[in-house]
This record gives sequence, C-alpha cells and structure tokens, in this order.
Amino acid sequence: MATPSAFDAHMMRRAINLAATAAGWTNPNPLVGAVLVRDGRIIGEGCHERYGKPHAERNALSHCTEDPTGATLYVTLEPCNHTGKQPPCTDAILEAGIVRVVVGSRDPNPLVAGRGNQRLRDAGIRVDTDVLKEECDALNPIFFHFITRKRPLVVAKWAMTMDGKVATRTGDARWVSGDASRGDCHDLRHRLAAVMVGAGTVAADDPALTARRGVPSNQPLRVVCSSAGSLPAGCNLLRTAGKAPLLIACVESRALRPPMVAPEQILPLPADGSGRPSLPHLMDELGRRGIDSVLVEGGPTLHASLFEADLVDEVIIYLAPKVCGGASAPSPIGGFGAKLMTDAQTWRLARTEQLGDDLKLVYHRAGAPGNARQRKEA
Repeated sequence: MATPSAFDAHMMRRAINLAATAAGWTNPNPLVGAVLVRDGRIIGEGCHERYGKPHAERNALSHCTEDPTGATLYVTLEPCNHTGKQPPCTDAILEAGIVRVVVGSRDPNPLVAGRGNQRLRDAGIRVDTDVLKEECDALNPIFFHFITRKRPLVVAKWAMTMDGKVATRTGDARWVSGDASRGDCHDLRHRLAAVMVGAGTVAADDPALTARRGVPSNQPLRVVCSSAGSLPAGCNLLRTAGKAPLLIACVESRALRPPMVAPEQILPLPADGSGRPSLPHLMDELGRRGIDSVLVEGGPTLHASLFEADLVDEVIIYLAPKVCGGASAPSPIGGFGAKLMTDAQTWRLARTEQLGDDLKLVYHRAGAPGNARQRKEA
C-alpha cells in the first residue's frame, strides 16, 4: 500500500497498542490487535488476550457498540483462514458485513501466508496491506521466528559492570545491576515462554527464575541444563515447583532423578562434544513442545556453549556504572573463545534504553532482519 492516510495510521497504532497489552499471555500465538471503524468512529476493538482464546478480530466484533455492517477493520496481522484453537477469523469478517480490511503484518504461517487476505478479496472486500508494517512486525519477532524455524527464539541476557565483569573475583554477583534493570528482567520472564540456566548457576545463585512483577504474570518454563540431572536438595527451583513448571535437561546416559523431581520433569538428551546435554537437540525438543522463546540467564559456560552452537538470536545486556577489576573475575562468556578478532561474531546494536543508572543494550546478529538471523541450522 502507498503511504497510509493519517487516519489509517492513527487507527493502526491504536490496534498496535491494544495488541501489546497481551504480551506474555499469547505464546506461541502472535500478539494481534483489531479496531472496527464506521463513519470515522470506533465502534469496537479488541486484542488476542490469551492463548486458545478468541482472536483479536472476533473480540473486536464481540465488543461492537453498533452494527458493524459497512465498517472498516484495522488489524495488525493478516486474518487467519484456518481452524486451530479458534475458527477462521475470515468467516467472522465476512459474516459481519465488513467492507474494508486494513492489515499491518503479513502472516508467515504456512496455514495463512496470504490466504486470509485473498479469501477476503475474493469475497469482494477491499484489503489494504502493509500499513505500518514495520511497527506491526515489531510486535511479533518471536512468533515469526518460531513459526518459520520450529525452534524457540533464544535471548541471551546478562548484567555486567563497565569493565565487563558479571561477578567479583569471589563470585559475588548481588547485585551487578540496579532495581530498574532487575524489574525489566522479570518482565522478560513474563513475556518469554522459558528461562534457562546451567547447573552451575543453580549451585552458585539458587535462583527461583519466576516472574515477580507485583501483578499477575505468566510463569515461564524453567529449564536447567544439568549433565546428570541433579539439583541441590532444597533449592529454590524445587521449593517453588508449585508456582512455575520445571524441566531438567540432562545427558541420557547419565540421567539421575533427584528427589522431588517427577519423571516428566527430566529430559534426557544426547551429549555434545563436551559431555553436556546437546543444546541443538534441546531447542528442537522445546520447539516440539510449543516453547517459542527462551531467556538464557546462565553463566559463562552455558553462554559459551550457546554461542559456539550458533543458537543465540538476541543479546540483552544491562551495563551497570561499576568497575570490579580482577583478572579472575568472570566475564559473560567463557569457553575457548575466538583466536583472532576476525573470528569474532558480529552483532548489530538494535536499541538502547536508560534504566535507572544502568544502560540496557539490545543486539541482533549483524545483517539479520528483525530478531531472527539467517543461518544454517545446527
């Protein structure tokens, strides 16, 4: 579509804002907002509020204050034309007598992929596409990645000092970042489907890995990579088993089941070259389970393994205005590392944000569109 009118842009931005209110609740479905307009007035609006619940178009129609016949529908993502958890949204649009549909993002889902727009056009409805496309696309990098790759989008996150340390030489890391950064991390846990650490982090920090925001939150699947499948007795992950799900990824030939861990909480995997659980196999299995995104809050060893396996899609760094010093103080990524600077992975700074005294830095792989980069699958 050509440059949208100011009115079309305004209505689409309203739909975008509606969609964003459901962040964390729709995975692995996309965030979608919809606004119904007739004679220049909003007569109904809604979003996809929860996974498995009615889609944005049907919510907007159910909230109509008057007959939608002859109305225009603004929707951030192409309407679906297939039956999944919900019936096709194209059916509801046709039944409502809507005469124009304004679409933001195109849906890469093979079950949709233009079929929704085409069905509406075949029925005589005017369909305008790509209105505020970049802003609408920005709602759903996780969904776009997952629906096309069948693997979760992996976000590696850490807090570090100005001199690149994630802890002091004694291992103390509480706290590197400030309150605002830690609050942002809890929001990430709410929005992403899983949070992952290694056994070393569990032993050193005893994290709960729950989303604690002071408001109702989606609790992520907590994934621990532990070669033998063991966890310290009485650790927070076990004590909070009733608050959030837990999965322990271990090496199948070494799998043990610690006390208080159910069999379904153990995931045996092949070993990688270092004798640890194979991370590519883990991501494949998480994808099969419908886990569309993983926030990695591990230590240097787990981070190194993920980068070496080329599994990281996004990096989030909380840079604190502190200096630790110390040659033995750990940095975010361990392992052998690159031999030459020309071997170093290159990333692109996508955005920055001031959080209290800290600086939040978000990176994507250089040359990649959105969050998901083009690469060979491991």
